[in-house]
Amino acid sequence: MGRPDAPDALDVNTVIDHIAAIVTATDLPVSADFQAGYSADTDGMAANVARCLDTGVAGLSIEDAVIDADGSLFELPEAVERVAAARAAIDAAGVDVLLTARAECFLVDHPDPVRDAIRRLKAYADAGADVLYAPGPKNPADIRAIVEAVHPKPVNVLLPPGMHVGELAEIGVRRVSVGSALARAAWGAFLDSARELANEGTSNGLQNAVSFDELNALF
Repeated sequence: MGRPDAPDALDVNTVIDHIAAIVTATDLPVSADFQAGYSADTDGMAANVARCLDTGVAGLSIEDAVIDADGSLFELPEAVERVAAARAAIDAAGVDVLLTARAECFLVDHPDPVRDAIRRLKAYADAGADVLYAPGPKNPADIRAIVEAVHPKPVNVLLPPGMHVGELAEIGVRRVSVGSALARAAWGAFLDSARELANEGTSNGLQNAVSFDELNALF
């Protein structure tokens, strides 16, 4: 949609319409990145979660980054209350939807993201989260510390560049995300090819272009 990757770049109505379109387009289970629920108010967030459930998603995530704030997190008691409210909304709907709770400690300016992520994820597990997720750690030792601290709850990891999925599996990670990396890799190839064409007049970057037949088969 040409919008920035920011919590306030899209309103909740646009997001829910987009999620519904994805759910309708595939038979695969869809997990929605639902940011912080698109409301700073806990009741409003829970109401938005209920609307998200109506799209038919198989899962959704709620993060603890403050909406419309510059690099801050909800204080732990309020963040826990928000996870519990999302859990209650799922239970009230009577649907089998996986709730992922995200601790954004590594994505903000934080003095000790590992320790606080563990503290937060443990609390979110107690509040009813099914899956725990602290996007951002790149050190295998940090990832292992998180996995071991919250065991037996499953941990999702944002795949660090260059790390093998098998290494994460050996650590005990149960789910892997790539976030926006695949889209950014595609845009990187686009920009490299465009710059080469504009600056050099050559088109070597176009040699790896996917054929129409392959794209048509995919879509």
